[in-house]
Amino acid sequence: MIEVKTTSSEEISLEFIETVCARLAQGKKVRSALPLGGRLHIDRPLPFLCVYRYPTKYDDAGTGQLVLGEASHLIVKEGSRLRASLSLLIKQISATLAEKFGAFLILELWAASPQSSAAHPVPPSQPAFRIISSKARPPTATIEALEHALHRIKALKQSATVELDFSKKRVPPGMSMLLTSQNTRRLNCFVLGLEVRPIYRDQINGHLYPMLLHSLHRGLAQALKQAFFEFSRTQTSYRPMNYQALGRRGFVKAVWNIDRQLAEISNAFDFLLQVTPVNINEAYTQFKQKHYIRAPALYYRPLPMDPDLLKRRLYQIPLERIEDPTLGLLFRQKRTELDRQLTLLAERGTSRFLYGSLQLFGPVSDELEQLAQTILQKIPPHSHEDNRKSSLNATLFAQRAQAELDYYRHLYPELTATVQLRDDTIGLMVSQGNLLIGTQSEIPKSRVDALLQHEIGTHVLTYFNGRSQPFHQLYTGLAGYDELQEGLAVLAEYLVGGLSQPRLRLLAGRVVAAQGLIKGASFVETFRLLNKQYGFRRRTAFTITVRTYRGGGLTKDAIYLRGLVDILKYIHKGGELAPLFVGKIAANHIPLIHELQSRQVLRPAPLQPRYMDQPETTKRLAHLRQGVSVLDLIERKKK
Repeated sequence: MIEVKTTSSEEISLEFIETVCARLAQGKKVRSALPLGGRLHIDRPLPFLCVYRYPTKYDDAGTGQLVLGEASHLIVKEGSRLRASLSLLIKQISATLAEKFGAFLILELWAASPQSSAAHPVPPSQPAFRIISSKARPPTATIEALEHALHRIKALKQSATVELDFSKKRVPPGMSMLLTSQNTRRLNCFVLGLEVRPIYRDQINGHLYPMLLHSLHRGLAQALKQAFFEFSRTQTSYRPMNYQALGRRGFVKAVWNIDRQLAEISNAFDFLLQVTPVNINEAYTQFKQKHYIRAPALYYRPLPMDPDLLKRRLYQIPLERIEDPTLGLLFRQKRTELDRQLTLLAERGTSRFLYGSLQLFGPVSDELEQLAQTILQKIPPHSHEDNRKSSLNATLFAQRAQAELDYYRHLYPELTATVQLRDDTIGLMVSQGNLLIGTQSEIPKSRVDALLQHEIGTHVLTYFNGRSQPFHQLYTGLAGYDELQEGLAVLAEYLVGGLSQPRLRLLAGRVVAAQGLIKGASFVETFRLLNKQYGFRRRTAFTITVRTYRGGGLTKDAIYLRGLVDILKYIHKGGELAPLFVGKIAANHIPLIHELQSRQVLRPAPLQPRYMDQPETTKRLAHLRQGVSVLDLIERKKK
């Protein structure tokens, strides 16, 4: 950070201005405090500057935050003695960057006055903008891009209105122009004004509406980048890859501290492990002895932390200090998810647990339930995997899993995952990057590769790809990542030729069980539905039912089939798989991941699943891109 050297508390020194321009000419960033509480942030030399000047005669709460996330911005409180040196600073920055890029854009943003807002016959909560440009030499393409992008902003379900105003004076009321007309022409500099209706605060008492401010900030940030991209493309020599590439790359220390604190809370507990019974084998024996008519008692691990104390820590994290709207959105979503997980753990074993589960994983839609029932009808109950003679026990499967980890470790030595044989779990589970294998597991040989790619090629791989990124959230998991993760993992089974009919039938059974839980069916009723009506073997029906009713009712298992449906749609629409392996992300985060990659905030993932290089995978993906449903996968397996 550059230290400001001023000749008085209200002036910007010539030495400071020269230092700023020298750094920009050398391709370096500038981040500095300014007199009267102002700040200058130029992430890297760019052909634009977003400006906000605090008004001196009234409070303008919230408006300055609308430019904070921009890669190149200036926020300043203009005093009478600062005006001359501020004008010189902007003039010299404009000259330096206009010389570098051929042209330069200054976009000044301010809030509409109450009188101006009242003059527009629109609802008080409807977003409204006014773009002000010179009539003499307007950057037409830039204005059109900005207008189009602003029209797409919505707040409280209301679309924005946009007005164009061609005027010589493109400044907030009562303030002077940042550059004279003579200087703008001589430097080939363009000045736009953007007046924003301050729907983010109460117009009577000035109190902020924080969530509305976050929403407007996010939409406006996207619109500004699209305008800056069009200006760069049409007026300058600068050629960004896309508009998202114009976002910030550097972040203040608070961002990294907040990311670390959220990760510490995520790592303080393993939600899935804490809601998985430790006595499943004994519970089945008990259930069998009671002739399958009385639900067994399920026991859980003691909680390693106090949920209330963790919640206190969670809400002490100052998320309001995050300036970047994209990161702010991701971190707020994660805080909400952690809050819900902690509430669930505190209510484990109670009737309230189910309601929290529905908040986390969502309900079962009619379409998903119908698909599950159709799968169960089309695949006969007698479909089964190879018999036990062609299976691997837990120890032998652990050896295969270790060999798979060794393969990835050779490519990426930082992969430290271990394989653990556990008596207190059933089946397979990945916990904090490690593969847990229940000691009673029997894996059919025909399913070995599929399960290795499900657990290691997806869950372990995305965990360590996430660890390679600058943000911890990519390995602890962005909010709601489970559905895409499990859909991707089941897809991996298909791509290696191991998605069997019994496996699809199992996933469908989980959906039916989750819907039975939601509709109020008891443990025994759901077990009987699976066993008697759909023909699942008793042990399989029991395992599905336990997974569904654990903790008090966990609807997570419905996301496997739902995730597979969604990822098939994603591939059909042309979506690429590579971005999905960058870490543990949800489907709604894919555009945000693309944005962060374009901004060079995220690094290329060090690992890709080994099956992606196989010719058979290419053929299967080509088939999926033509548009197939889960039922088509079943038909394909029948052939």
